[in-house]
Amino acid sequence: MTVTLSSATLPEVAKTAAVPSYDPAGLTAGILHFGVGNFHRAHQAVYLDDLFNEGLDLDFAILGAGVLPSDQAMRDKLAAQNFLTTVVEQDNNKTAARVTAPMVDILPVGDSQAIVAALADPKIRIVSMTITEGGYFVDASGHFNPSHPAIVADSQNPTDPKTVFGLIIAGLQARREKGLQPFTVMSCDNIPGNGHVTENTVCGLAQLSDPAFAEWIRENVAFPNSMVDRITPATGQREIDILKNDFDIADNWPVFCEEFKQWVMEDNFPAGRPALEKVGVQFVQDVAPYELMKIRILNGGHATIAYPAALLDIHFVHEAMEHPLIRAFLAKLEREEIIPIVPPVPDTSLQDYYQLIERRFLNPKIGDTIPRLAQDGSNRQPKFILPSTADRLARGEDVVGLALVSALWCRYFAGTTDSGQPIVFNDASTDKLHAAALAAKDDPMAFLAFDEIFGLVSGSQHFRQRFAHALATLWKEGTAKTLQLYLDDRLIG
Repeated sequence: MTVTLSSATLPEVAKTAAVPSYDPAGLTAGILHFGVGNFHRAHQAVYLDDLFNEGLDLDFAILGAGVLPSDQAMRDKLAAQNFLTTVVEQDNNKTAARVTAPMVDILPVGDSQAIVAALADPKIRIVSMTITEGGYFVDASGHFNPSHPAIVADSQNPTDPKTVFGLIIAGLQARREKGLQPFTVMSCDNIPGNGHVTENTVCGLAQLSDPAFAEWIRENVAFPNSMVDRITPATGQREIDILKNDFDIADNWPVFCEEFKQWVMEDNFPAGRPALEKVGVQFVQDVAPYELMKIRILNGGHATIAYPAALLDIHFVHEAMEHPLIRAFLAKLEREEIIPIVPPVPDTSLQDYYQLIERRFLNPKIGDTIPRLAQDGSNRQPKFILPSTADRLARGEDVVGLALVSALWCRYFAGTTDSGQPIVFNDASTDKLHAAALAAKDDPMAFLAFDEIFGLVSGSQHFRQRFAHALATLWKEGTAKTLQLYLDDRLIG
């Protein structure tokens, strides 16, 4: 019989899934988290659940917050089940479900007064966020964009902010007025130097309305860098049904993920932090080597396979990796163009790391999808692919494969697969990218005209040549033949 998840039904749920050994009613919030999505619930919340199961740091529970209309659906679904989440970890050889309970509440979505009041609570010592790569108001070079309409609006009305960063500033201001120590601001998004980027956005916004306070933030608030990793697909009816059928649990929004997880952080928490090192988090002096390795090899790998798979009508990531041309394309690109420019990482073999990534991509159980990998390319390409391109160009090295990745992205945005099926886009810049991709069929440079995406890379004549030839080949020969030409070292024009 299917059991509906709630605090009251945990004894029944325990028959098929692991449940907390701690009493959720005994938790108090020490972390306010913006962006309660699947990744947060499969990653940060799981680490905290592990820690609470050890009986440690029960005053560092999570208080959720959100500013987008889409956050309301999450709040409604989780509130109906006492903010519990079923996490289903899927490896090639096993599947296991657990219920996590480190979240005590989610604040009313978009309620600035309630959120700022919570930020001013002395019990809140960390403010964390998973707001996606595109949520930081930065350009292609990673610099803060002060002209974004949302930033302009918050700078003109700092007492009623609407963005995460405006709320953080208002919360810090309220704490300062009360004589309270500032909280630590911790980004958990896949952005190079995510702590530095977060600091620059917070201080950049504060600078627009109160330069003195912006300087105070730089001098007094900690923004630790971190590297986070766990493949976590979107939840759909498939996942909800699997949980019901295999575990007899009805969860409004379960999370499915791989078994592997990793979290590397700089230990910079002046207001205190939970003892996450006891449950597998690595605290290091410098996250940058780990972060760069992950962003270039794993996230860059996802971006590499997304568009050829989409053009070949492949839906699941593991199916893309089972396609011999796509798997060989990824391996050759990583081996010849990406890994050689990734700096050494302490106690890590980059080749072994790639082999791990390949195995993770091949996992058929988590059901990760190509549409998820292909979404939001206008924010992901400048972070995951184009930095490798820029580094190789700066060294005078070739970019045949990386230019092909960019060309595949352009061909994807023309709107149809190789078989003529329509492509459904999910990108904030969909309209202009689609128009440019169509124009690029005759004039490849039309797609490279977006400086906010391609930056200085588009000014390289060598890159332009490689991109134009790859795109022309894709239109003439199709995706599969173009991949084969690359693998045969014949995609040179």
